Order: sequence, then structure tokens, then C-alpha cells
Amino acid sequence: MNSVKDVATPSIAFLGLGLMGQPMATRLLRAGWRVTVWNRGAARAEALRGQGALVAATPAVAVAQADLVVSMLTDGAAVAAVAGQAASALQPGTLWIDMSSTRQAEACQCAARLAESGVAFLDAPVSGGVGGAEAGTLAIMAGGAADDFARAADLFAVLGRATLVGPVGCGQLAKLCNQLIVGGTINIVAEALLLAQAGGADPAAVRDAIRGGFAESRVLEVHGRRMLERDFIPGGRVTLQLKDLENVLIAAAAARVQLPVTELVAARYRGIVDALPDADHAAALLALEALNPGARVGTAPDRLP
Repeated sequence: MNSVKDVATPSIAFLGLGLMGQPMATRLLRAGWRVTVWNRGAARAEALRGQGALVAATPAVAVAQADLVVSMLTDGAAVAAVAGQAASALQPGTLWIDMSSTRQAEACQCAARLAESGVAFLDAPVSGGVGGAEAGTLAIMAGGAADDFARAADLFAVLGRATLVGPVGCGQLAKLCNQLIVGGTINIVAEALLLAQAGGADPAAVRDAIRGGFAESRVLEVHGRRMLERDFIPGGRVTLQLKDLENVLIAAAAARVQLPVTELVAARYRGIVDALPDADHAAALLALEALNPGARVGTAPDRLP
């Protein structure tokens, strides 16, 4: 794929420029794509004007000439609201790619509403955090038709590695599976580091010792380091991690399966969401330490938003 696009390149409307959306839109601009941006807070959209973005005052204006629409919004309610605002301006044949994290049912409902206007839909949530968005190494889990996935392939290639996992809604299901594993593993890493410290070992040395074995993971690498450094400035927020876990439990109920570990992990995040909603989800360590008065990982002061 060429890094700089020619005039035949599809035009993109990018809706939502939060922690993830802004670096994703930035990558598309730097790769030469024609991008119109919209954000509820206009300052974040204006920040991309100097990189070549067109800035729209409303979602409807943003999508009016778009071949592809990318939404990266807070939750399913936000996606539904923005899609409703944009609906009258969408052209038949447009492909809407929702890269937000929502419920499976919400993705299916959005796809059905857009289909009434002749607009195709992919749900394509991502994993990899802000670092992955900046580096273009996101894991992209897509649900939808194979031909729509093919239309989005060049765009996805700028942002990361995309996999079609099933029909509409299955991208969100895959993301929930991802968040189940991430949320659970963060809590297990917190328990391991706290146990190491409380038992008299150097938790940083324990982390180094077990890396490369079966316990190795990106969570141990990234969030383990965050815990040791007590750096809770957000990449992924507690609020969003809890939202995803609640959606996992909703999906489990719909599928008639019980997920007892997920229920425990969700409870840990519920315990800190009111006090630390914007902290990184590695702050699960703080919830664990609150259960163990006097026990603490490391000696650094907490870095909190």
C-alpha cells in the first residue's frame, strides 16, 4: 500500500477524537488520506487542521461527502446519537466503520438502522491502547460482510492488523473477549506483584524472572511496569474497563453462560470507579491494596490523573 494516497482515494469522515481517535486520525492524515474530522469538543478537531484535516461543525457536515465513516466514540449510546445526527447526510453506498467499544446488540441495531439508508456497516473495535494507536499496531476485530471488510482493508492497514471474525456484532464480541482477558490478567499481575513484595522478594526482579515463561504477556510487560512505577496516568481508563466488563456480563447472560472470574474482576473495578474513574486500568492494583492495609508494591509516589 502506498503511504501517500492519490485523488482516487476514498474520502474519510472521522468522528470522535479522544485518547484513541486523535492518534488514529493523525496516522491517516500522515499517510495521505483525505480526512474530515468532527469532535464534540471542537479544540481537538482544530488541532488536526494543521495536519491537513478538514474540520466539520457537525457529524452531518462531516459525513456528507464521505465514502468511509469511522466512528471512535465513548459507548454505544454515543454511537447511536452521532449516527442519528449524521443519518440525513449519509449517501447510499457509504461504509460506516464503528471502531468504538459497544455492546454486540448495539452494533447490530446500528447496522440495521443504517441499512435502511443503504449504508453498509462494520463493527471494528480495537485493542492496543494509545501506544498502539500512535504506532499503527492496533489489533482490529471486525464484524460484517467480507466485501465491506475488503473495502476497509487499506484504511485498516494504516491503523494496525485487522481480522474479520464473523458477521455484524462479532467484532464487538471479540473485543469483549479481549477485554475479559485484559481485565482479568491486570488483576492477576497486581496480585502476583503484591504477593512478591509482601513475601519479601523484589517485585521488579520477580517480574523479570517470570518474563519469557508461560506467564509472559503484554499485560505483564506494560501494566506490570506501570504498577512497579505506580504510574496510573491513563492509557485505558478504569471507567472504560468497567464498562467493557459489564458488557461482557451482558453478553454472557445473552449467551446463557456464567463467567465467575469476570464477575470478580468487575467487582474490583466497581470498588474504585467512583474515586478513580480516569485512572489507568492498572489501578486495579490500588483496589487490591485497599483490601490489604499496609501492603504496597514499590516505593514511588502514585501518579494519578
